[in-house]
Order: sequence, then structure tokens, then C-alpha cells
Amino acid sequence: MRRPASTEALEPLLAQLQLTDSGFPSGLYTLSHGVEGHFQLRAVGADDLYDLVRDLVRAAGTADAAALVLAHRAVTADDWDALVETDRRLYAIKLNREQRTASVRTGRQVLDTAAPAFDSATAARLARLVVEGTAPGNHAVVVGTVLAGLGVPVRDAVAGDLYAFAAGCTAAAVRLGRIDFRRAQALLREVRPELVAAADAALAVRDPRDLHASVPAADAAAAEHERAEARLFVT
Repeated sequence: MRRPASTEALEPLLAQLQLTDSGFPSGLYTLSHGVEGHFQLRAVGADDLYDLVRDLVRAAGTADAAALVLAHRAVTADDWDALVETDRRLYAIKLNREQRTASVRTGRQVLDTAAPAFDSATAARLARLVVEGTAPGNHAVVVGTVLAGLGVPVRDAVAGDLYAFAAGCTAAAVRLGRIDFRRAQALLREVRPELVAAADAALAVRDPRDLHASVPAADAAAAEHERAEARLFVT
């Protein structure tokens, strides 16, 4: 018996929810996206957290989020050379070792899990390129690849990933004991317009050479975080 078209349209959405769910074993829970480093340096306090998350989201819009968009488009067009170029470019613009390492570690974890979770042919193809050393396998590129193969629209894909990024920042602040869960939820509401703007910025990028992120304070905090004597998060 054929399912109604409206029900069939839910399949990509449900797949996206599975991939972005905090229970998906990507390892993202080990990342603070720089939040811990800023707190360690006393560069921000609880009252400044919105400004930090806003700046990080804006930077993601022209870097990881834009790479996700380019990867999604490349897979949709069956242009794997463009996907590899995007992956390499994203890796190159990550200035800090811990950021590069975390990006490929979580990306490869998603690739490892994509086969049983989604039976994803696009993920399998990217995994072969990563094993061969042709592509580094950054998390954003992997997610864009998987979601494109699952039929998730590119706009939904980038919006969901940006939201997961912001949620990861606020969750890190909660785990560090700097804010409570109520403030975290309010912060996600406050930052929502920035997520929309970042998604728009990502969707406007057309060439891997246009990928960029310039947040000098965040780069400096990440460099210090690498050498911290004690830390809860990888980044």
C-alpha cells in the first residue's frame, strides 16, 4: 500500500532530526566550540555569553555552515571534485590544531555511523575518499554530504546544523556551571535571528575559495585552550 506523499516527505526530516540529535554518536558533546577557552581566560562572563555565541555563529556562517552548503550542492550535482575542494579548503582555514583535529574526528565518526544509521551511499563514497587521503572529512562537509544523500533540502540542512552549533555552545556553558538550563534556552531564542542571518550568508557562498572565518579573539582563546592544564572539552 502506497503511503501518502505527505508522509513520504517526512523521511528526510526524520533523518535530519536523527543526525542532529544529541544522542547521535558524533562526539560533538566533547566540543565547546571555544566557550571553555573564553571562560578560562576570563574573557567573557555569563552576561557576555550572548555576544560570544553571536560572534561564533557569524563566523560559522562563512566557514563550516558555508562548507556544508557547498558540499550539499556538490553531492546533488554529483560533482565530487568540488566536494573534495570544499573539504580541503575548510580544513585549511582552521588555524588551530585542536579545531582541525576535532572537525575531522567528529566528521569521521559520523561517517562510521552513517552506514548503519542511514544506509548512505554518499557517506560511503566520501568515506572512501577520506581513507584514501583525498579528503580530510570535516564534520560540516560530512553532514552536508549525508543530508544531501538523504534528500534533506539544503536550507533545512544548514539551518539545522547552525542550530546544533549554537545549542552546543549553550550546553557547554551549562556543563561548565556558568549558566543554568533556563538561561540556555533563553539564549537560544535570543540568538535565533543570528542563526537566520548565518544561514543566509552560508547559502550565498558559491565557491570554496570564498570560505573564511575571522575571529581573532576566538583563535587566541583556542590556542591557549590547547595548552590548558585541565579542561573539560576538546575545544
